Amino acid sequence: MSRYSANEIEAKWQEAWDKAGIFAANHKADKPKYYVLEMFPYPSGRIHMGHVRNYTMGDVIARHKLATGHNVLHPMGWDAFGMPAENAAMAIGGHPKDWTYGNIADMRGQMKPLGLSIDWSREFATCDPEYYGQQQALFLDMLEAGLVYRKNAVVNWDPVDMTVLANEQVENGRGWRSGALVERRELTQWFFKISDYSEELLSALDTLENWPAKVRLMQENWIGKSRGLQFSFERTDGAEPITVYTTRPDTLMGASFVGISPDHPIAKQLEAENAEVADFVAECRKGGTTEEAIETAEKLGYDTGITVKHPLDPSWELPVWIANFILMDYGTGAIFACPAHDQRDLDFCRKYGLPVVDTFFALDDDTPVDKIAFVPPKTEKVRWVNHFAGLTEATGDEAINTTVDFAEKAGWGEGVTKYRLRDWGLSRQRYWGCPIPVVHCDSCGVVPEKKENLPVRLPDDVTFDKPGNPLDRHPTWRDCECPSCGAPAKRETDTMDTFVDSSWYFARFTAPRAETPTDLAEAEYWMNVDQYIGGIEHAILHLLYSRFFARAMQITGHLPKKAIEPFNALFTQGMVTHEIYQTRDTNGRPVYHLPEDVTDGKLADGTEVEIIPSAKMSKSKKNVVDPVSIISAFGADTARWFVLSDSPPERDVEWTASGAEAAFKHLSRVHRIASEINETAVPANGEDEALLREMHKAIHDVSGGVESFGFNASIAKLYAFTNTLAKSKAGSEAKKEAAKTLAQLMSPMTPHLSEELWSLLGGEGLVATAAWPVADEEMLVDDTVTLPIQINGKRRAEISVPLEMDKAEVEKIALSTEAVQKALDGNAPKKVIVVPGRIVNVVV
Repeated sequence: MSRYSANEIEAKWQEAWDKAGIFAANHKADKPKYYVLEMFPYPSGRIHMGHVRNYTMGDVIARHKLATGHNVLHPMGWDAFGMPAENAAMAIGGHPKDWTYGNIADMRGQMKPLGLSIDWSREFATCDPEYYGQQQALFLDMLEAGLVYRKNAVVNWDPVDMTVLANEQVENGRGWRSGALVERRELTQWFFKISDYSEELLSALDTLENWPAKVRLMQENWIGKSRGLQFSFERTDGAEPITVYTTRPDTLMGASFVGISPDHPIAKQLEAENAEVADFVAECRKGGTTEEAIETAEKLGYDTGITVKHPLDPSWELPVWIANFILMDYGTGAIFACPAHDQRDLDFCRKYGLPVVDTFFALDDDTPVDKIAFVPPKTEKVRWVNHFAGLTEATGDEAINTTVDFAEKAGWGEGVTKYRLRDWGLSRQRYWGCPIPVVHCDSCGVVPEKKENLPVRLPDDVTFDKPGNPLDRHPTWRDCECPSCGAPAKRETDTMDTFVDSSWYFARFTAPRAETPTDLAEAEYWMNVDQYIGGIEHAILHLLYSRFFARAMQITGHLPKKAIEPFNALFTQGMVTHEIYQTRDTNGRPVYHLPEDVTDGKLADGTEVEIIPSAKMSKSKKNVVDPVSIISAFGADTARWFVLSDSPPERDVEWTASGAEAAFKHLSRVHRIASEINETAVPANGEDEALLREMHKAIHDVSGGVESFGFNASIAKLYAFTNTLAKSKAGSEAKKEAAKTLAQLMSPMTPHLSEELWSLLGGEGLVATAAWPVADEEMLVDDTVTLPIQINGKRRAEISVPLEMDKAEVEKIALSTEAVQKALDGNAPKKVIVVPGRIVNVVV
């Protein structure tokens, strides 16, 4: 009997799959298609266990769909532009392109041993000129369609990397790569008009029934639809009124001051006239623009000396302050503050000694809340002490609607619906990105590049010895002819946000070598993505931007209308975690150790380590497990089996050495059982039907688990069926049929071992292309039932009886069992209770 040699088996069957070309996706109109896609990786140079789990999940789905008769598209590519490559070039010398393509080669080499059913012929990287040239063509089409525009905007600026950062790239007020404190700067930027689609993107969430509810809620909150009141405060100096937008107009009688953004036109005017204001505004711009940065930063204000009249009482004057927590790109860039019912406003007013006026308080309280920001849910009823429309008790929502109606009838305000979603600024001041295909001409202005001149390629001869964008310093790259008049002109040196690259790659996979962004016939056949898989960290922007791009591509003729929502189903997997091992240096600081350096809680020199509970694998904490070493030691199937078996796929799974060893032992056992069945001859007997019934139950349960992403439940059933097969006394033919079915059911999870067993047991062709087994419904219905026997309330035995057996007959069989006879000791039972199909209770 041969031993289970994972490395030998896996190399052999991967070669067989490649030779047969079974994973190549071709347009086949006579077969139902299925498009499964995992979010493509950034080429950092090393795969990690999170990659293994993510791609194994997708592979299980892809292999199952292939076996159930579908034409499967399962591609792979690389999200390859971005700052890390430039940072590496600055740190170690060399070129971002060389670093990126070298990492791609390394990661491809690490991924292929996993045996993934990927059509590698469709592979591309977003830094391929063939890809980003088509992205530039898309940009030009969107520009022509009015979906792209250029304007001045306040942005997050990283003063070290010298580039614009998106909000999600700012962490605790610092750049995600450099760690530098982010500043606000006003720059001329390119924008996608995603905000024009706010309502459509919001309402369409209701159609995404196969997306996690938490993801849809996160997107809903990010789009942020709100209804409020827009009105103006008349200035006492007679200058232009200050218009505000508020979602809580019901608290207007609690107004303490009017606040404006440091980037508000009034603030800019004062900045130009007053050095003190200029200094204050400059200090404000050192802060980030993210909500997190604004909420956590110290509240700063400057009294402009300007006053305004309250719209309900002209004799009531309010001061106008510049405040660092007000953003120009939300609402009107101006607010009225009600500190009694807003914590941020209260903090500001306490700092600067401004009044706090209550407008409502809790129903179960007799007095207004004293200078504590009381902010109940809008659906909660409160008692009003100062509402101008005469309300006494009302919910926040009722009061808001009453206020809007009151203001509109009185003619001093208007009910307005606004969205939190801002237009997408795509300009980045870096080299390693997709060049924006426009030209700046002194005569013609901003001119789109001609499509026949695409791709606008990045130059290779750049240096990173100085901060900033190397494209600005290149001696010749910027110089070009105006596509309109032919005069000397300059290229745009900003490149595109890398979120652009990942916002349409799924569409490019349908025809990755097309001379246009997509081939409509291929897109019509392959789209939509039937199953998309990726981390929850991409739940907002990547998915939102992709949904916008699908709409834009439909408008510009690159996607069919059915693809307006590109992902039919979404699954967000949990992380792979591991314990952290640490000791302390002489200063008490933690020193982390790799898992392979720790045995039984000790280092090689006997030093005991402190074990910290499992956390996300992190290079800095050294709690990482190298998939390559795991595959080398145990084989890819062991790694695949383990990451699928230990917990539901949406939850985190803890990697343990003992768990990996147990998975390997189980697969070795399956190999041994199949080998024994293949070498043993036993005639058919009365045990055959029972085994085949269990086989059909396994087919039913494993299939259901795979189809519902219950991979761990499927594996639990496979464990149980393996035990049944090992214990069965059935004949050889029945056991061989059951073993072949076991190989098929395991094949999405452990494809290499399954191929070996399938071949060993005489299966025809490859198990990867064999039709998925179908459960016989009649075999799922048991003819017999196993009943536990309780004697004086304790389980002592069990019997198997026909399902429809008469209660009297069941009682006779139960009383004849050895355990009951021994308990009775020759006496008659005091009572026997038979619950059909459930249990037999005997009282002695």
